[in-house]
Amino acid sequence: MQRLLPHQPDAVFVASDTMAVGALQASRGARLTVPDDIALVGFDDLRQATMVDPPLTTVRQPIQRMGVLAVEMLIDGLENGAEPPRRIVLPTELVIRGSCGSGLSG
Repeated sequence: MQRLLPHQPDAVFVASDTMAVGALQASRGARLTVPDDIALVGFDDLRQATMVDPPLTTVRQPIQRMGVLAVEMLIDGLENGAEPPRRIVLPTELVIRGSCGSGLSG
């Protein structure tokens, strides 16, 4: 984030909520306010996303469903042998909170 800030981005989408919290701290260290000077969006919807100020806008993924599918695929592979790789796409949800500057909260 410290290398990105000199380019004066309006918004940053960060790969995880943990990294987004670090980006929030780096922004504050550069005397920028979130979301007025820079908007931040994370990914994961971890509990910490609701505990920072402003609360972090994030993308929620179905982690429990991912775990269930992984176990099912592992068991199936062990019982029935290897299958060709398959692609499974699960839905995500944008959880809008204060860090994106929308004025909405979720």
